Amino acid sequence: GLYVNELLSRVLEQETNYAVLFFDYLKCLQTLAAEEHSPEYALRQFELALLNHLGYGLDFLHCAGSGQPVDDGMTYRYREEKGFIASLVVDHYSFTGRELRALAERQFPDMATLRAAKRFTRLALKPYLGGKPLKSRELFCQLVRKQPDTPPDDV
Repeated sequence: GLYVNELLSRVLEQETNYAVLFFDYLKCLQTLAAEEHSPEYALRQFELALLNHLGYGLDFLHCAGSGQPVDDGMTYRYREEKGFIASLVVDHYSFTGRELRALAERQFPDMATLRAAKRFTRLALKPYLGGKPLKSRELFCQLVRKQPDTPPDDV
């Protein structure tokens, strides 16, 4: 929840009405509290909803270069402010057509599509966050590092 709150405070404009976003926020917090899915699933759903509310309209289902529908087996490279363009390059900005379809449907049936969603939302949110890292992410990383590998022995 801390991450979601920090994200909202960093990307939303002051004095702007985001009443509809509240329901996505509430759904995210309820899902996190219920622990029905991995927290990653709820967070990706919320980040995509947030981008939508910010007016970040991106077509996941068509190649921005040709206008053709994406092919599950092809690779597409994300270009900020343009969309996804068919490419032979495979890097951090590359997504398969299958991953793009999962993003469009906001359904992540496996770890590969969930990781792709995380990669995309980080890329898409970066301009809104500027160069300043999220404190909640730093805190989470510190907590993960401090957890012992084995439980302590009870004496």
